[in-house]
Formats: sequence, C-alpha cells, structure tokens
Amino acid sequence: MSHFEPNEYIRYDLLEKNINIVRKRLNRPLTLSEKIVYGHLDDPANQEVERGETYLRLRPDRVAMQDATAQMAMLQFISSGLPKVAVPSTIHCDHLIEAQLGGEKDLRRAKDINQEVYNFLATAGAKYGVGFWRPGSGIIHQIILENYAYPGVLLIGTDSHTPNGGGLGGICIGVGGADAVDVMAGIPWELKCPKVIGVKLTGSLSGWTSPKDVILKVAGILTVKGGTGAIVEYHGPGVDSISCTGMATICNMGAEIGATTSVFPYNHRMKKYLDKTGRADIAHLADEFKDHLVPDPGCHYDQLIEINLSELKPHINGPFTPDLAHPVAEVGTVAEKEGWPLDIRVGLIGSCTNSSYEDMGRSAAVAKQALAHGLKCKSQFTITPGSEQIRATIERDGYAQILRDVGGIVLANACGPCIGQWDRKDIKKGEKNTIVTSYNRNFTGRNDANPETHAFVTSPEIVTALAIAGTLKFNPETDFLTGKDGKKFKLEAPDADELPRAEFDPGQDTYQHPPKDSSGQRVDVSPTSQRLQLLEPFDKWDGKDLEDLQILIKVKGKCTTDHISAAGPWLKFRGHLDNISNNLLIGAINIENGKANSVRNAVTQEFGPVPDTARYYKKHGIRWVVVGDENYGEGSSREHAALEPRHLGGRAIITKSFARIHETNLKKQGLLPLTFADPADYNKIHPVDKLTIQGLKDFAPGKPLKCVIKHPNGTQETILLNHTFNETQIEWFRAGSALNRMKELQHQ
Repeated sequence: MSHFEPNEYIRYDLLEKNINIVRKRLNRPLTLSEKIVYGHLDDPANQEVERGETYLRLRPDRVAMQDATAQMAMLQFISSGLPKVAVPSTIHCDHLIEAQLGGEKDLRRAKDINQEVYNFLATAGAKYGVGFWRPGSGIIHQIILENYAYPGVLLIGTDSHTPNGGGLGGICIGVGGADAVDVMAGIPWELKCPKVIGVKLTGSLSGWTSPKDVILKVAGILTVKGGTGAIVEYHGPGVDSISCTGMATICNMGAEIGATTSVFPYNHRMKKYLDKTGRADIAHLADEFKDHLVPDPGCHYDQLIEINLSELKPHINGPFTPDLAHPVAEVGTVAEKEGWPLDIRVGLIGSCTNSSYEDMGRSAAVAKQALAHGLKCKSQFTITPGSEQIRATIERDGYAQILRDVGGIVLANACGPCIGQWDRKDIKKGEKNTIVTSYNRNFTGRNDANPETHAFVTSPEIVTALAIAGTLKFNPETDFLTGKDGKKFKLEAPDADELPRAEFDPGQDTYQHPPKDSSGQRVDVSPTSQRLQLLEPFDKWDGKDLEDLQILIKVKGKCTTDHISAAGPWLKFRGHLDNISNNLLIGAINIENGKANSVRNAVTQEFGPVPDTARYYKKHGIRWVVVGDENYGEGSSREHAALEPRHLGGRAIITKSFARIHETNLKKQGLLPLTFADPADYNKIHPVDKLTIQGLKDFAPGKPLKCVIKHPNGTQETILLNHTFNETQIEWFRAGSALNRMKELQHQ
C-alpha cells in the first residue's frame, strides 16, 4: 500500500469480489465511483443500495488527518479507550505554519509557537500507531498523492479537500474527526449512497487553458451546492490530455461545489505518476485489475455535463465565492462594472490545489519570459510548494530561483495564506483591494481576515501573468506588455514538463514511523494548557421533546464553516474546545440587525457577541437553536463548527439546506440538523420567537418532526421539519454523541 507501511497490502482481489457480488445483484453496468464505493461495502451481499437514498456501511482502506483537525480527532480517539488504530492512518502538520517572512524563518517560528501541539500529535501518533509527518513535510493532499493514494483506494481524510486523491483514481472523501475515529476504531463507516454526476471531457487542453479551468467552469455550472450528495466522475477522451496532478487539481476543488468527492478513471498519466513517485509495483498491479478502475460501458449518470477542452478558455472565479465564473478575457470589464479594484495587490500560487511540479514549471515559464524583457511582478508574489519533495525538486531544477528573480517569495511547505495563515502587512483591515490566487476557496475574509479583500481563484500561470501585469484588465492571450527597452511583447502560452526528467529530489526526511512497541509511550495533556483539553462526554438526550428553545441567531445568507468557526488566528485553539468556542458564529450575519457577531440576549435584551450570549444561555440553563439559510455549513470539514454549538448548549440547527460534511458532523455530536419541509417557513421564524421541537419520542427515519413557533404576542403556529437521520444516527442523538454511543456498545 505504501513503502512507509511494508505490512499493509492493496486488496484488489477483495475489491473485485465485492464488485462482482454487487453487479450481479444490481444487474446493470456500474460507474467507476460505484465500483470503488460498492467494492468497499462491509456486507456487499445484503447491503441495500440505492443512489441518493440508502446509507452504506463501508470499510475504508486508510485515514489521513491534518494537524488542525487531527487534534480533536485524536482527543476523541483517546476518549474511545481503544489501544491502536485499526487501519493505516497518518497525521500531517501543514495548517499551523503562518506565512510571514519566508519558508525557513516561518517554519522555525511555527515549531516554536506550536511545540506543545506538535508534541501531542507526535506522541499520540506513536502511542496509537499513526504515522506522523512533521511540520515542513508539506500539505496533506500533496503528501497523500505522492505516497498513499492509488487507483481504487477508499480513503477518508479530516479535510474537505481530501478529494485531491481522485486525481490518482481513488475515492477520497473529506469528513469530520468523529467519522475518522469510527474508521480508526474499526467500525464500518456510514455514507449516504452518492448519486453520480458525469462530466464527459472531449478535445484536449492547450495554450493558456489548464486543468484548473475545468473545475472553474464546472463550479460556474453547478454552483457551490450543485454537487451535494453526489460524486463527480470525469470520463471521456479528453481525460488523457490532463496530467495526473492536473486531475488532482480538478478533484481537489470539487469540494467547492459540495460534491462528496470527484474521481478520474485509471489511465497512462496515472501510471506515469506512480512510476515517477517510486510506486511502479502499484501501477503494474493496477494494470492487472484495470477493468475495475474504469467505468463500465453504458453506465448511467444521474446528471451529465459535457465540456470540450479544445474550446475551454482560461477562467478566473470570484470574488467572495468560488462559483462566480468569468473567462479571464472578460473579468476586467466585469470588475469595472461592479466596482471591484482592478489593481492586483498580491498574486499567490501554490496551495493543496495547485502546487505540483507541473504547476511550478508553467508559472516559471511565464516568469522567465518577463525576466527576458527586463520585467518583474508589479504585484507582490508568493509561492507555496506543495511538499518537501516539490520544494527540493524545484530548487534543484531552477524553478524556485526564476520565481524569486521575478519578485516572488517562497513560503514554507504548508497551507499558509490559503487557510488564513497569513500575517499580511501591505494593507489595513477594511481596505478594499484585490488578490489573485491559485487556491480553491475565496470566501469573505478567508485569506487575510479582511472582509474587503476581493479574492479571485485561477490557475498558477494566470496568477503569475496577472501579477506581472498588475491588473485584472490584462488578458495574456491577447494583450501586450512593455519591456524594459520600451518594446511591446506578448507572453507565449507556458509549456513545462509534467514530471521532472530526473527523479524527484525527496529533500529532508520528515516522516516519523510509529514504533512497533508503544507500551511505554506517554501522551500528556496539561490540565492548565490553553491549546489542548481532554474531552468530557456530552449529556445524553433526556427522552423529552425540546421545549422553548431560544433562538441564538437567525442567520442571513451564506454561512460557511468559516463563518461558524473561523480559522486564521483561531487555529491555535483547535485542540481546546472551550477556548475555540469563543469564535462560535462570529462571522455569521444576524438577520435582525444585519451585523456579524451581534445578537440580542433574550433575557437582558442587550446586544452582544454570539459566543458570550451562548455562554450566558448555557450558564442559565437555556437551551438554544440556530436558524440558517441555504447550504449552511459549506466549505471546510472542520467539525469544530459542530462541536462548539454543542459545547455551548445548542440543541438543533434548522436551515433551508445543509452541506454534506457539516450535516454529518452535527449528527455525530448529538445535535439535530433539521430542514424546513417548506423552505418558505424560514420567513415565519423571528429572532425573538421560541421554538419547541416535537416528536422526538417517536423519532424515526423519514418521519418529519413538528416545530411549534411561539411568538412573543402569545400566538403560535406549527411547521414541519425534515431530517436525514437513519437508525444508527438516531442512536447517536439519544446517546448524546456518536462517541458516547461507541462507548456504550463497547461496554455492552
């Protein structure tokens, strides 16, 4: 399975056996995603399988966790009382390194500031059999692609961009930490049977058009919630024109359309990547089982999108949402019309989405042309290598120096500004400005905590060209630059090697193997720590309906997990539930006054911060509820957005619709994610009302609950609330959380 785990093997034979059982039962051709998902069923002979309806019990091959989410995942695993993880698992230190001065200095600073957390993760990994990738190793998804992903794998990761591994033909799904704990505990993992959206690619990529443009186009078509409950499966003759890392880019950003995951069929580009990353034996094995790693002819998709790559133009999406798609040729005109700043303050390339060798090479090819004409970037310019292996190789092959020469700063091998880990100094908070990135997400305040930063996402080569030109009005396909000699010239479309001609340079050894004998290993969590806190079990359901729930906040408009549990400076508290709960919903807009982090305390009638109000209610025994809008909880997989409301006394979240990962996370922590049977009922509830949720004694799958709205004038009205709970998830609610239920079952 990986050269880091010599005793763990790929079971294509079991995959084949399970696929044959399910194919015989369903008696129809299967999509690739169905083959891999159904091939990992716990009980393929008896599992009910219906797309979009039934819950599947699956046996994933492995688990991956990044350091921000791994803290809570490992704290939950410790609480389970189990001695070792049941499947291969890894921890990757990539989220806690702040971009400030440059790679080496920022890494040293991070190791000093986060020593307590890194020590906890390293010792917990050693104690419980989890591989540990030290800070500086690189971004989790690039490390997975280089070392752990393979065609046909079912991998779950505690990060929403885990689907990156679909570029190597795997079904890789982002989850919350509690889901990871189930898998690490050896419990079958539950997933609602996904629908399958097919994206047929024809033609071939060329010129300035890149793999990133495929997903930017798809995001514009499907929007941020169009993929919810579905796997996006790319297929067709156009696939072969895309590199393996290019396919990973497309799958990675599928998280922005709400998709469960995305996947490409096994082909010669994947084989080439496996060979180059030292896994030729896996490629040979995949060749033997190739029929199970591609879709069956004549398979059915629930929705089909067709894109001709030969006609696809370079795109740039934004600002403030990743599905607002524009061709690069048009974005300047749109920006002028909308009043978006044309002047580009910073261009940033890298991140888990676009930090491959090919990405860096194409950017360097653009930069080299500018340097030949005596030009440097007009905008600030940063480069984030995806892994230590990428960093070392682009240093050896000269790409890094070219990017420095054009004005760039090479940052640490980490997430950095993509997740808000950016100590930005060139603007003041509240100053309107534009940045362009090769990242995946561009929510308000995402990168620098400034709500007036207009962030756009595009390919690394377009970022580089725009940073050189310094304006959104520049279209590298048609527009000219003026060289130092006063002569006009046009940038040629970049061309770069897909993979290095020599072998990859592995760089420094940054991996810690778990010891064979961990009996003497200690994992210490200081009771006075401000970064880490052992978990206390949540209270069990008392067997009664939830009466007179106070509305903590009625949210207006988009409410992502960034709004519910902000990242950036709050990342340092990801292992301390009480401390991080001080960021609960501070970014959500209160419909009552149109402000963020300002809600009315129903007892005192004073307006104050959301976390303070929640703590007041908890102290006085007042249980509360949140009312939300469409696609509530989109974005990151961070389960803190579910843990925090539960910790501070929340009992239910009622919305028009939920993003998949967040809905599951809420269920895992014993909260009720409920949706309006009639979305218009959102308008019937006012922040001053009280709500009673009825029917919990007869709580059953598919059976709506009733909600009585009690208005201050004494009138009442009743509405219906839908839910997607199955029997297992109802047991989580009754026990108080999925972890509580796990302990009950162990005791029994």
